[in-house]
Amino acid sequence: MTLTPMMKQYMEVKEKYKDYILFFRLGDFYEMFFDDAKTAARELELVLTGRDCGMEERAPMCGIPYHAANSYVGRLINKGYKIAICEQLEDPALAKGIVKRGIIKLVTPGTYTDSTFLEENKNNYIMCLYIDKNNNSALCFADVSTGEFNCTDTPFNLPIILDEISKYNPKEILIQKNIDHSALNEIKEFFNGSFTKLDEDYFSGDTEKILREQFTDFNPKKYKFETIKCCGSLLKYIHETQKANFSHINKFQYYNVVDYLTIDGNSRRNLEITEGLRENKKRGSLLWVIDKTNTAMGGRQLRRWLEQPLMDRNKIIERLDSVEELSSNISYHEDLKEALKNIYDIERLVGKISSKSVNAKDLNFLKNSIEKIPDVKSILSHFKTNLLKNMYENLDELKDIYSLIDGSILENPSISLKEGNLIKEGYNKKIDELKGIKIHGKDWIAALEHRERDITKIKSLKIGYNKVFGYYIEITKSNLNLVPEGRYIRKQTLSNAERYITPELKEMEDKILGAEDKLISLEYNTFIEIRDTIEKEVHRMQSSAEIISQVDCLSSLAKVAVENNYCKPEMTLSNKISIKEGRHPVVEKMIPSGDFISNNANMDTSENQLLLITGPNMAGKSTYMRQVALIVIMAQIGSFVPAKSASISICDKIFTRIGASDDLASGKSTFMVEMWEVSNILKNATNKSLILLDEVGRGTSTYDGLSIAWAVIEYICKNNKLKSKTLFATHYHELTKLEGRIQGVKNYSVSVKESENNIVFLRKIIRGGADQSYGIEVAKLAGLPEEVLKRAREILCSLENEKSNNSLHNKKTSFKNSNDEEDNKTLKKEENIKLDRQLGFSDIKKETLVKEIKNIDILNMTPMDGFNKLYDIIKRAKSI
Repeated sequence: MTLTPMMKQYMEVKEKYKDYILFFRLGDFYEMFFDDAKTAARELELVLTGRDCGMEERAPMCGIPYHAANSYVGRLINKGYKIAICEQLEDPALAKGIVKRGIIKLVTPGTYTDSTFLEENKNNYIMCLYIDKNNNSALCFADVSTGEFNCTDTPFNLPIILDEISKYNPKEILIQKNIDHSALNEIKEFFNGSFTKLDEDYFSGDTEKILREQFTDFNPKKYKFETIKCCGSLLKYIHETQKANFSHINKFQYYNVVDYLTIDGNSRRNLEITEGLRENKKRGSLLWVIDKTNTAMGGRQLRRWLEQPLMDRNKIIERLDSVEELSSNISYHEDLKEALKNIYDIERLVGKISSKSVNAKDLNFLKNSIEKIPDVKSILSHFKTNLLKNMYENLDELKDIYSLIDGSILENPSISLKEGNLIKEGYNKKIDELKGIKIHGKDWIAALEHRERDITKIKSLKIGYNKVFGYYIEITKSNLNLVPEGRYIRKQTLSNAERYITPELKEMEDKILGAEDKLISLEYNTFIEIRDTIEKEVHRMQSSAEIISQVDCLSSLAKVAVENNYCKPEMTLSNKISIKEGRHPVVEKMIPSGDFISNNANMDTSENQLLLITGPNMAGKSTYMRQVALIVIMAQIGSFVPAKSASISICDKIFTRIGASDDLASGKSTFMVEMWEVSNILKNATNKSLILLDEVGRGTSTYDGLSIAWAVIEYICKNNKLKSKTLFATHYHELTKLEGRIQGVKNYSVSVKESENNIVFLRKIIRGGADQSYGIEVAKLAGLPEEVLKRAREILCSLENEKSNNSLHNKKTSFKNSNDEEDNKTLKKEENIKLDRQLGFSDIKKETLVKEIKNIDILNMTPMDGFNKLYDIIKRAKSI
């Protein structure tokens, strides 16, 4: 069978956009067919119907009203789909044959700009990754809604690329089709977003030309070949999908990865910097605590500060000084916060102007925001620190743009630009004339209606209007006998009335309707002129928006510092971290005020390099470790920190290994994930890094885990290329013997108060190792049945007595022939040798095997069980 002409047209368009859901305009609806219809019906909860299309079976179909398309598009985009909008390109009434249709816009997760569906305090990034034949890579990130455009390059290193992805968290990634599958799988495993694969040819066009045309100050000589390819291809993709060139994407920002504190993806999650671990929401994160911004721009900026803490000490100190001045000038600071409250999202309003999607109400939002800028500038004039002073001097008040909008746009304009009611009286003489005709014409119609009622004595006579017949005089049939003969011309007969016209009425109709059509057209064209005039000042508006967002961030940090009693950290070059009475910024907000127990932390790269922390679960080890890392991050974004005092040396990287779970989908066990994370840390950390390791080795057998933990400590402390400041929490009490044996290792533990069979966690970190784990007491707190707890105590007591007896026997044997001081020295030397030998744990393994043999219940074993057990014992004995 032959496809219908319309369906043939649909198929031709769909063939070019196979990866998109095609919105195909038919009349007042966007229709979807075949698999697109099934997907849309499922995701949008639409009724799935069918349509005859010339095939044997009806094509599955569903549709949405074209005027409500934005809400449906937004829902699909948030689910990761891409949409192709196919519009009617000519008036159906004037078309000869089938209506011409074509793609007017491609909407993808990374290019979506509708602020209704975007998080106002979060950027919507699209990313491009390009890897050349020499294994050099470049990354580019853009936010089409705000105009932000950032890029970097690096020799291909998957962990670095994953770190950058986690920093920006893009909604869409552009990649080459021929990218290495293993690398792609790693990225997909890490990143749960939309991927767009592009042919190699896509990257081989004149990307340099694209960049020069977009960025007036772009100098290709400054950048590597792969960077130009990557950035140009991303820009090309934005142009092709949005069918527009965006003037607000005008600042080419290149950065080096080493310019910012590196925090890998695992550490970002473990430290809950911008999202809590439980619900993946802002609440419960560090951002939740410090974000008291008053503008959407400030909220996004503060998130970027947290994602990219500074490495430049001078810039950090500039921010800290500004926060200090704001927090100590309460009156001016309060005025500043008040002025910021009523400023709308200038960055995204500018994006709408650039993309030609701005309406009159948006321009009024822009005007109202600009109106507050002089207040902000006036308040900034009172501050003396360099950063705030520079902001005051560079803040453009945009008075000309304010005057233009204020003098031209109505206070309550129409949302649609095609309905008129946009331009103020006095801005355009022709518009004023047409408005006069429209208003006076309607007054004339009202007067005519009143006059005709008087003449005919028909009180129900009325003059109405519709688009088909224009203006008409309507008289009910019960009053037709009162109509003067020859006065009216009959136009239409209804069931209960007659409609008439007069030559006089038709003449005025032509004037009124002509004026309305001309007015709507003229107001639209005038609005476009105003918009285009404002668009020429995009750079200035973006500059002011950037300054306002930074002022908002500093104001937020100052507010949090005062409310939470934070201190100003001292930023040093000593490679030491010294924190007095530090607190976890998030945990202290989650518990009653004043209940959080503060703790000190002193670390360096020599005597206090690795703090070995022992103590029971739930006692506060992980909280303590995390709070040290969070204090460092806060200091490096220029924030005051939760402590009585703090001296922080700038860190280059923060790594954490806290918690792990099976990755069943990729066949990785808990222990495999743990070892992968530890491996990544040991390969990439430096002597300026901060490492947090919690329970390394717990994912495998006790002796294997203890051996690995021991070896990791040795490697961190003895490798001259590493020597990172490290917090190492463990349950392996044997590791406390390393203090004094390995330089830099210091024992710490969590203080616990015992009372009969109960314990109280004091949450205080003290010098010295813990002598027991209090596991049974913790189990009791968790609510294990008393019968289980009782049996556990019996087994523990039995094991401890057995260990004690073995120890006593060994001591008696050792001291049997030690009758003088020389023998004691020899014994001590032998004990030290034996202790050194524990790295292999062979003696412990022997002891364990003997215990296991003692506990075999031979009477309750089958012959086959006994044979298997004997085989296992012989095999293990041979390995010792």
